[in-house]
Amino acid sequence: MNKRILGRTGLEVGELSLGAAFITGGPQGFDGALPLVRRALELGMNFADTSADYGDSEAALGHALHELGRPCIVSTKLGPRADETFDPKDKACLRRIVEQSLELLHRDVIDILMIHEPDRPGEFDWYNDGVSFEGPVVELLRELKQEGLIKYTGLGGTTAYPLARIMATGQYDVVLTAFNSSPLWREAMVAVLPEARRQNMGVFLASPTQQGWLSRRYDKEIEQGAIFLSPPRRAQIKALYALCDDCRIEIPVFCLRWALGVPGVSSVLTGPRTIDQLEQNIQAVEQGPLPEDVNKRLDEIAAMVPYRPCDEPFECPFRKPGYWGPGPAV
Repeated sequence: MNKRILGRTGLEVGELSLGAAFITGGPQGFDGALPLVRRALELGMNFADTSADYGDSEAALGHALHELGRPCIVSTKLGPRADETFDPKDKACLRRIVEQSLELLHRDVIDILMIHEPDRPGEFDWYNDGVSFEGPVVELLRELKQEGLIKYTGLGGTTAYPLARIMATGQYDVVLTAFNSSPLWREAMVAVLPEARRQNMGVFLASPTQQGWLSRRYDKEIEQGAIFLSPPRRAQIKALYALCDDCRIEIPVFCLRWALGVPGVSSVLTGPRTIDQLEQNIQAVEQGPLPEDVNKRLDEIAAMVPYRPCDEPFECPFRKPGYWGPGPAV
C-alpha cells in the first residue's frame, strides 16, 4: 500500500487506515476483531484509530495487536467511558482515562492522543472559552507529552468551522475530520483542510460514505419516498447515481476513490465490521483515485448543493422508517 507523510509528525501511514470503532460489530463480536486486524496488517495497513468512548474497541484492538505482535501506529481519543462519571474539565478524570487506554491497548506510549469532539461544546465542554481554547485537557496533553506517555496530539471533530478555529491555535499535530468530507458533503474543504495546510497537520478523512448516506444506493426511496429531502439534494443524489452507473463503479468504492484524491489528506479511515468489507475497501484503493474527467463531473454535481441544508440530519435518514423531519430546534 502506498504511504503518505502524516503532516509534521513525519510518520508514514498507509493511504487507507483502519477505523476500529466497529471491529467488534461483526457476527463474531469481540472474537472477530483479531482476524480482522490481522488481515488489515497483511494488506498493508499500518495505522489504527480507536477511542475511549467506542465501547470495547480499545480492548479489542489492544488484544489483537498484542496477540499478533506486529508494529502498528495507534491513535485513541479522550472521551467518556460507559462505566464511569465523566467530566471533561476534571484533569484527574481525564488522566485516568488515558491510563486505562494504555492498559487496554497494551502500550507504554500512545502514538497519537486526540480530543474527541472538541468542536461541539454542547456534547463535551472541553475548553474554558471558545477563543483561547485552553483548559485542563490542554494542560494534560502537554504533561503527557513531557512525561513521554504520548507522542503526538490531535483533534477528532465533525464540524466545518469551529474545528478550524481550534486547529488555528497551533497546538495539535493531526486532525481527524468526519461528516463533512464526502463526494457530496464538502464543507471541510472550506476551512478544515486549508487550516491543516497552514499548520502542517496530518489529516485523517473519515466517513467518506457520509454516515451511511452513500454506503449503498437508495434508488426506491429517492424516487418514491424520502419526503425529508430538499428538492436540490434529491436531484443531486440522482445525478450521483447516474454518474456511478456511467462509470460502472459501486457507490462505496466510488466514495473511497474520491477520498484518496482529495489534496492534503494523509490517510482515509475505513470502518469495516468484517473481512469482506475490509477487502472491498482495499480493492478500491488498488484502483486508485477517480480519473480526472470523473472528478470534473462530480465537482459539478457537488456544486448543486454546496452546503448542507440546515434541517438535514447527519445520520442516514433512509435507515429510519417513518422519519420525515428534524428533531428539536435547540
